[in-house]
Amino acid sequence: SFQLSARGHWSTWPAFASGQSVLRNHKPCCAPEERQSGNKQTLLTTPKPRYLEQLESYLRKELQSLDLTKKNSQELKLQPYREIFEFFIDNFKTYKPLLSAIKNEYEVTLAHQKKTIRALEPLKAMVTTVSEECTRQILALQEKEKDEINTLKQEKQHLLKFIDNMKEEKISLQTQVEHLQTSVAEEYARYLNEYGARKVLLAKLNDMHNERLEMTRHQVQDVKGEDVVKLTLALKIARQDLTKAQVKLNTTIADYGDVVPRRDFESLEKKYSDLLQEMKTLQKDFDQLHKEYEALLEIQRETAEERDNFCAELQRVQHNCTPRPNWAKCSEVIPGGADRWGCLAEGKTSDQLVGVLLEEIGTGALREINVFPGWGKGDQVPVYLRHEGEVKNKKLTKKDVVNILKDVWREKIALEQQTGKRSSLPEFFLSYLQKKYGDAAAMEWSYTLYENMRLCRSNHVLSSFYDILTGKVGEEQYHGQNQLISSLQKELAARDSSNSGSLTSKQFRQEANSFPLKRKESIQELVDASRCKLDSTEDLIDYISLFKEDEEGNAEPFVAKLRTQYVREKQEYLSQLKNKLGDLTEVNADDLKTAFCTIDPDIDDQTLDTYIGLAYQVQREQPDQEVVPVETALERLLAGDVRRVGPSPREGSTAGFEGE
Repeated sequence: SFQLSARGHWSTWPAFASGQSVLRNHKPCCAPEERQSGNKQTLLTTPKPRYLEQLESYLRKELQSLDLTKKNSQELKLQPYREIFEFFIDNFKTYKPLLSAIKNEYEVTLAHQKKTIRALEPLKAMVTTVSEECTRQILALQEKEKDEINTLKQEKQHLLKFIDNMKEEKISLQTQVEHLQTSVAEEYARYLNEYGARKVLLAKLNDMHNERLEMTRHQVQDVKGEDVVKLTLALKIARQDLTKAQVKLNTTIADYGDVVPRRDFESLEKKYSDLLQEMKTLQKDFDQLHKEYEALLEIQRETAEERDNFCAELQRVQHNCTPRPNWAKCSEVIPGGADRWGCLAEGKTSDQLVGVLLEEIGTGALREINVFPGWGKGDQVPVYLRHEGEVKNKKLTKKDVVNILKDVWREKIALEQQTGKRSSLPEFFLSYLQKKYGDAAAMEWSYTLYENMRLCRSNHVLSSFYDILTGKVGEEQYHGQNQLISSLQKELAARDSSNSGSLTSKQFRQEANSFPLKRKESIQELVDASRCKLDSTEDLIDYISLFKEDEEGNAEPFVAKLRTQYVREKQEYLSQLKNKLGDLTEVNADDLKTAFCTIDPDIDDQTLDTYIGLAYQVQREQPDQEVVPVETALERLLAGDVRRVGPSPREGSTAGFEGE
């Protein structure tokens, strides 16, 4: 290594040299070869510079005085080196700018690194926290899966034991069959021997009988003196007959020597059939158990694969997705505290909870507003909101709004029944408020009711009135839903012969099945909704309470499910219609009629004309020449009361889409 001399030239003093002398009279113009040879000679004679010794002594002293056990020992240790470097820079004036720039750049880089480290420390803590949470969840999943795996293993061991027992029982039965076969063979041999002995005994008895007869004949011949020639001839004939009988007997013995008695044969055959049938049954059971065991093994393997996939997916989702919001915090700002928030949030998704939260925030802000700005009196402003200037906020409760809107519906329906004509809801709404509260205060009530309806989307009474008032939905849909609910309520009451207000689950299901176009899943949803407040052991359903509403107009889950199915079946019906129209962007009345008749063959002409009128915004005129975009026609049909009339042609009586 080289050092700088006091004059600013490079010193050739080596690091291992000692002493105080430095190289003098350096000639910068000398040749490189001469300079190199001179340096080699000087290396052996040049001592260490005094200034270098002072710097090294100062550095050792400062390092020894430091307390290196502290947390920031490295920074403390760096400080003496920094001071030595500054001394070094100050003593060499020629290279001071360059060395200062180098030092400053190092300082800036160190400061930047420290800043980066400080910025990364919170991330390190967060990574540690997330890692601990993931580890905890993985352990929880493993613990949860452990019970299921243990259960499957126990079931597997049980099945293996059962299979071993079946195998042992099969071996035992085979042993019994072999033993029975041996017994049958022994019995057969014994009966065959007895049969042969019996035949021999009969032959002996016949011989003895013949001898006795022969003796008797001789005695008679002697007594009577019969003719010897005649007796000889009779004896010869008798012997010929005996020979024939013996030949026939031998033939019979040869033909039936291996035959057992029919009684024994039938008994053994019956035993064999029973044992064979029992063995076949056991073999069939064994094969079935073996198949079930293999199926369980396959299910266990698939379950393990799904568990691994779910764990990997969970880790990926936890790594990529943002944390789920803690909805419980909302209870701290919602009026009513945790109890009310629990009721509002029960059974709702995150998207629905956002709507509930916005509704609560909006209604809270609405109570703080004293006046509303008027919308003006332009033609684009609804008739019930045409006003210049500010309008006072009546600050109504939701209960008051619900009661007013229900009264509006009652008055409107009564008026239409008297006049026989359908009136416009916006105009009737304004006239109702003017009649009840006067022309001066009508706009105050109108603006207040409008803002409450606009904000409270979770309340069916307010949201349905707002949609019809603003033209998003036709009034026919509101009346159609009410007619559906009223019809079902009457049917249930008619089924209740004892007027007790309750029906059994079987009776309720039978009545729900009176909707011919509903699927089994939809019927089950209604039954489940009717039993949501019952214990599993209760069988009686209080059908009257299913149609009740609270003071804010909120219906029971059963009625809410009926309305949800009504909207869903309409959407499915129109989705079928859209698929039937295919890639058409515009449609005329004839094509739309054809599409309706294709997806709903039972539709009548009057209903078809009504649907065509909704799509083309005409009454009973024939809109054959008019063409509208398909999306526009579907939007108009969606706003009206459109329902399937008959079953789908693909599904017959069990329609794939719901209807009344």
